[in-house]
Amino acid sequence: MKVLTIGGGAREHAAVEALARSGAEIYCVLKNVNPGIESRATAVLHTAEDNIDSICDFAIKNYIEYAFVGPEAPLAAGVVDALDELGIKCASPTSAAARIETSKTFMRELVTKYGIEGNLGYASFDDAASAIEYVKTVPYKVAVKPVGLTGGKGVKVQGDQLTNLEETIAYINEIFDSNMGGGKVIIEEKAEGEEFTQMVFTNGTDIFPMPLVQDHKRAYEGDLGPNTGGMGSYSDADGLLPFIPDEDRQKAIVICKKIVDALKAEKCPYRGPMYGQFMLTKDGPKIIEINARFGDPEAMNVLTVLSTPFTDIVRWMTGTLRLKSVDFLPKATVCKYIVPRGYGVKSEPGHTISLDREAVENDGAALYYGSVDVVNGKLVTGTSRSVGVVGVGDTIAEAERNCEKGLSHIKCDAIAVRHDIGTEALIQKRIDHMKAIRG
Repeated sequence: MKVLTIGGGAREHAAVEALARSGAEIYCVLKNVNPGIESRATAVLHTAEDNIDSICDFAIKNYIEYAFVGPEAPLAAGVVDALDELGIKCASPTSAAARIETSKTFMRELVTKYGIEGNLGYASFDDAASAIEYVKTVPYKVAVKPVGLTGGKGVKVQGDQLTNLEETIAYINEIFDSNMGGGKVIIEEKAEGEEFTQMVFTNGTDIFPMPLVQDHKRAYEGDLGPNTGGMGSYSDADGLLPFIPDEDRQKAIVICKKIVDALKAEKCPYRGPMYGQFMLTKDGPKIIEINARFGDPEAMNVLTVLSTPFTDIVRWMTGTLRLKSVDFLPKATVCKYIVPRGYGVKSEPGHTISLDREAVENDGAALYYGSVDVVNGKLVTGTSRSVGVVGVGDTIAEAERNCEKGLSHIKCDAIAVRHDIGTEALIQKRIDHMKAIRG
């Protein structure tokens, strides 16, 4: 089975490792040098990940049968549409289906149109003046978001990053002045509770849920500092999280299924992994966003413990195989990202990383390369998250210890890590917060 993978980050490295475990013959497209991905590949194309012509030529040359796209930018550019036209079966959504992520307005309007549970109050604006007038009168705290893609870093929330009305207005102006995310803004009701991620695999009709994961967006320990693409995440052995009962998880799964059904009804069926980010509130799960891909870092958690061959899931998502279930090992995971110093504000790339991957794995963890490159034969940090380490264990506590052991085998003089992710103290903080929210 020849599979083309697109993307050079840790999310894609995790997918490539899962494909390799399943016996796939892998061909990869990536803009950086990722030694983990490339060590598994039969052939490599270094180019921009939305360079459709070069990607299609590479696919034709290598007689590719299936494709999997990791990042959102090539999905938005229509890479899947172009590969579809060549007869290559894609386990990723078309650009029309990917609007569930590439346009936050499209997502909210779809959920409204089909009466899907979990929506929040919202309004979209094409000009700053109207958006500013709205936030002056809206009766609740809001989240301010560019409508389009911002790499997971464009959201600011009142009472959090935005401390008053003046800062909210200034951020709205910044979005329009800089054309951030396409220069349009959506103002959403702020949801109070605990965030969680429910991802699913889908073939456009049916879904298979993945274990719940909780990501940590803030750059610094104690949930402080600027928002990032995600500093790390954890999952539990039973597929739930310590503060989420199965009843609420099932509600999130139903919401994902109804979104898949709605996209099918809209004549843009969705195939591939889908990422549902939710807030568990006193009234149940509320939709924060839906993404047209695996989450990052959450992909590392779930793919590390995936026991069903990923090749079978790819074939099922593309309609070429029947599948009765998707199974995961009953293990907990804790992922912590090594990031370049300054990440979240101004990264300091280009610093040499030394690591012992075998030693990491011997200590009960997996290692995935992210935003790295190879310069003069040395592994160096990029501008984003560099290396993900995923500890695995029977409990979250054991997985966290194994993650820390793995991290000890990686050295660099200009990196940062959130060591508090997956610790008992931080998880108890989440449990206590949810108890207070729900009374």
